[in-house]
Amino acid sequence: MSKTAVGLFENPGVADQVAHDLDTSAFPRNEVRILGEPLSMAVTGVTSTPRTDFEVGLNRELKAIGATDREAEAYVQGVRRGGVLVFATGSGEAVDNAADVMNRHGAIEVEELIGREPGSGSLTASSLPPTQDSSAQTGRIRQPGGGARMFAW
Repeated sequence: MSKTAVGLFENPGVADQVAHDLDTSAFPRNEVRILGEPLSMAVTGVTSTPRTDFEVGLNRELKAIGATDREAEAYVQGVRRGGVLVFATGSGEAVDNAADVMNRHGAIEVEELIGREPGSGSLTASSLPPTQDSSAQTGRIRQPGGGARMFAW
């Protein structure tokens, strides 16, 4: 069974540092992916909506690894506002360690994104009730002590 640790970072430089730290901790480089919103998106036809296509694809990918609708939407919103996602996929202890690395670098809490007040510039402002703890739900493992989440799929 594969596991993926996912962390959202407000600063792309921090996401790069997370990837570097994962590399130095012997996490396989080909299993780490950094994803932010593309600076330019190709138009593929008259009815092409590149930003929407990107967001729908990201939402679909997050749900495929076990994110709830609210979690997936929170991550998409975070990326839309300039955040960067780091994915680390593997098995067992290596992914647990990857989540620890993400949390040490300040991965943003999903609950903070879901509660983000519309129109504010910060990714971490919250005003709505948080999501329920997902630790008891199949497919998600809430990593204590930080914003990184692990999904088993």
